[in-house]
Amino acid sequence: MNKSCRQCNAAFDVTEKDLKFYDRISPIYSGKKYLIPPPTLCPNCRQQRRVAQANQMNLYSRKCDLTGATIITNFSADNPHKVYRQENWYSDKWDALAYGRDFDFSKPFFQQFAELSLIVPRPALQRGYTYDENAEYTNYAGKNKNCYLIFDSDLDRDCYYSYSINSCESCMDCYRVRKSELCYSCVDCSNCYNSSFLQDCNNCSDSMFLKNCIGSKNCLMSNNLRNKEYIVENKQVSKEEFLEYKKKLTSYMALEEAKKQFANMKQQYPQKSMHGLQNENVSGDYLTNCKDCENCFDSDNLWDCKNVFQAFDKLKDAMDIQECGDGEMLYECAFAGYGLYNVLFSAHCLGEPNNLTYSTHSPHSKNLFGCIGVMHKEYCILNKQYTKEEYEELIPKIIEHMRKTGEWGEFFPIELSMFGYNETLAQDYFPLTKEEVLKKGWKWHNEEITEQNHLGPTMKTPDSIEETEDTITQQILHCEVTGKPYKVIPQELKLYKQMNIPVPHTCPNERHKERMALRNSRTLYEQNCAKCTEKITTTYSTAKPETVYCEKCYLETVY
Repeated sequence: MNKSCRQCNAAFDVTEKDLKFYDRISPIYSGKKYLIPPPTLCPNCRQQRRVAQANQMNLYSRKCDLTGATIITNFSADNPHKVYRQENWYSDKWDALAYGRDFDFSKPFFQQFAELSLIVPRPALQRGYTYDENAEYTNYAGKNKNCYLIFDSDLDRDCYYSYSINSCESCMDCYRVRKSELCYSCVDCSNCYNSSFLQDCNNCSDSMFLKNCIGSKNCLMSNNLRNKEYIVENKQVSKEEFLEYKKKLTSYMALEEAKKQFANMKQQYPQKSMHGLQNENVSGDYLTNCKDCENCFDSDNLWDCKNVFQAFDKLKDAMDIQECGDGEMLYECAFAGYGLYNVLFSAHCLGEPNNLTYSTHSPHSKNLFGCIGVMHKEYCILNKQYTKEEYEELIPKIIEHMRKTGEWGEFFPIELSMFGYNETLAQDYFPLTKEEVLKKGWKWHNEEITEQNHLGPTMKTPDSIEETEDTITQQILHCEVTGKPYKVIPQELKLYKQMNIPVPHTCPNERHKERMALRNSRTLYEQNCAKCTEKITTTYSTAKPETVYCEKCYLETVY
């Protein structure tokens, strides 16, 4: 079935396999199946709609709407939604059913959900606060200790300014790094030690500026190495030559020049068409142990999935998913997990949700429709309790109503997001200007610049760590790209000194953008292997300068 996206007008296909999936997950009430229709948006616009629901990386100070205490949260002070400190939100100090209301068949469902959304409290953060220690400034994260501004990350210690890192220690400014220690500005790496500016590396140590390297140490400015030592620019050197070269990479200006040089150098070496291990019949990138998956990215242990992004645990029979894990029979869900089963059009539901439809922030519940913040309950609609019989009688009527309004089968629209578009992950993957966002009728968050005299004295950022005094932690730096103020915390400075790395001249958000820019977009292209000419599916477009090999040719080249 050929379709045209109603948002961007792009053409997309709905396959016979897709239609069978929609039929399989369509809910049944009183013995009748209520079919989920094919999507009206293309895969990219559907992904944009999901990621626009979450603000993971922008934290603010505001008052808890229950206690009045000052809290850290991802809801800005001017955000109209009610916010409770996590300890209070998960307590018995409030009742989500107190906000329940009857379904109004004179209004669209999404309008009623938006009205409910404004009055039901949300947790201040998505953080495993009962397992964390000194990790208050983290979000979508858990089981972390002594961590600051890390997001989508678990089981880390003494880590700062990073996204999607797991089981790491003393790492900073990293993106999707696993089981590593003393790493700085590394992207898509695992089991690395005392290294900086690595990308797509595994089991590397004491190195800088490497890409696609495995089992190498004491190497610089190199690509596609396997179990090498004392390599500079892909050439064997002596230990003394290596140390002499590395000594030059200690100032900020020298590192910036090295970044440019390395960016050009990477294009001279073949790239593997897809990053992944132990996969069978898959398309996408950064996949491990997946089978029969299409257009999936940054995930492990997927089976029969399509359009899945950043799954954090195994998924089976799932389509159009953003950051869900440990679930089965899911469609159009985001930021949910741990025992998910038969969940549709829902978000932010962690903790064995079962048979949830159009619900958010409702852990340990089942048989909910259009609910917010309902915990340990079942048979509720718009936060109102029903008997099983009443529930199963009313839901079909609501679905028929939603069919008429064109809402049934659609995920929450971006207009219903609790956050400004520029606060959400959508701005990372689908960047838009303020004018473009407002023209679409979506929200935009206007940042407030804190008065400088509340931040402390300003200073010029030193060029090397040797020039940097401890008093820098009491001063204000200004990003050389955006002009925004930022600070260096004492723990951060200690790590710079330990690794002999200069203090960065850009703010944390700008550094995050730099790391994101190193990765290819989540778009697949058909082209031919540059060596054997076999057809390949890859995130490298023909417009890119890199030489791309199929997996077989790539492995033959590097080994």
